[in-house]
Amino acid sequence: MHDLKLLRENIEALRDGMRRRGQLDVLGPVIDRAEALDRDRRVLLQQIEERKAARNTASQEVARRKKSGEDATKLIAQTRGLGDEIAAFQRQYDERFAELERLQYELPNVPLLDVPQGGDQANRVVRTWGTPRSHDGVRPHWEVGEQLGLLDLPRGAKISGSGFIVLRGAGARLVRALMAFMLDLHTREHGYEEVWVPSLVNRQSMTGTGQLPKFEDDAYIATDDLFLIPTAEVPLTNLYRDEVLDAGDLPKAMTAYSPCFRREAGAHGKDTRGMIRVHQFDKVELVRYCAPEDSAAQLELLTAHAEAILQRLELPYRVVLLAAGDTGFSSAKTFDIEVFAPGVGTWLEVSSCSTFTDFQARRANIRYRPAPGDKPRFVHTLNGSGLAFPRTIIALLEHHQRADGTVTVPEALRRYLGADTLG
Repeated sequence: MHDLKLLRENIEALRDGMRRRGQLDVLGPVIDRAEALDRDRRVLLQQIEERKAARNTASQEVARRKKSGEDATKLIAQTRGLGDEIAAFQRQYDERFAELERLQYELPNVPLLDVPQGGDQANRVVRTWGTPRSHDGVRPHWEVGEQLGLLDLPRGAKISGSGFIVLRGAGARLVRALMAFMLDLHTREHGYEEVWVPSLVNRQSMTGTGQLPKFEDDAYIATDDLFLIPTAEVPLTNLYRDEVLDAGDLPKAMTAYSPCFRREAGAHGKDTRGMIRVHQFDKVELVRYCAPEDSAAQLELLTAHAEAILQRLELPYRVVLLAAGDTGFSSAKTFDIEVFAPGVGTWLEVSSCSTFTDFQARRANIRYRPAPGDKPRFVHTLNGSGLAFPRTIIALLEHHQRADGTVTVPEALRRYLGADTLG
């Protein structure tokens, strides 16, 4: 959510942000309507306050006249008339405020100025690590996984439907090993607090991080207005919703493992085979709060923490700065980390590391006090996957694949898995 001062004092910056996202044609009228509503709302508020002041003065005069025995009939009627006007203006104010709030929820974050303009064709690779393996002779993960008894796609589809997977035996242990390895690295070396979070959250939590109201159709709704989480970002970010932190609490770093649930998996028939796009998957999430002036450095740090996982797993990857038109709704700047999967011959995103500036914090009302007695300010929130499991497993099975059909387990993972090879 944007600060209303942006509408009043720097509306062209908001329009430019939507232009750089390629959405000004759609969102320009929304901005114009929001500006008009805010202007009307402030005029109505002034009219309400003026009439309240007049009513207060009249009420005092009524009391004086009654005390002195004077006739106050006309003045009482005038006071009641002012009350009716106040109520009418208040109804108009409330209507405009509700519509303004709804429109605010429709507007995405403004990309930072160093984010390239354009769509995904303008995404820019900023660094690479490792050497991608040639795809020659490398079989796709679904073949290797099924042959080694790690992956059972037919039964996943049978019990839940398309886009759901079953991992068995060493495949199931691999998930457990990845969870322990990632959480240990992030807590012991990167300084994150480990948190175990619910898989169901309420509407306020989904709204706070930007999933609602815009993306409600993509969410799995349970009962009692609860939603299955699309990522642990949602509960982690909302832990301090409607709270004020001390400056000494920042930066705050939290990590959590969770299952994740998303309806959009396999949309338009793209990448539907194997584990590339699934409706339920496992992930370790990283979330950070910081002071606004520290936001840029915290994004680089967060991204480095996600990269460290791939380096320990000996998987080649690249870091891509997303262009404005490819940047998520709530994000102001995003680095995608893509791992190379030689069996399917493509780069696969395993993490998106983003700064949301104060966009989420305004929605969730997460603030900090810079110093005792200071007025609270909104924190900046950041998050990234550290990492998502399915595509990490794909890369492990394909990049570390041997000619005999077995898979080498990277050194960093061996003590967690209790094996040097899969197969």
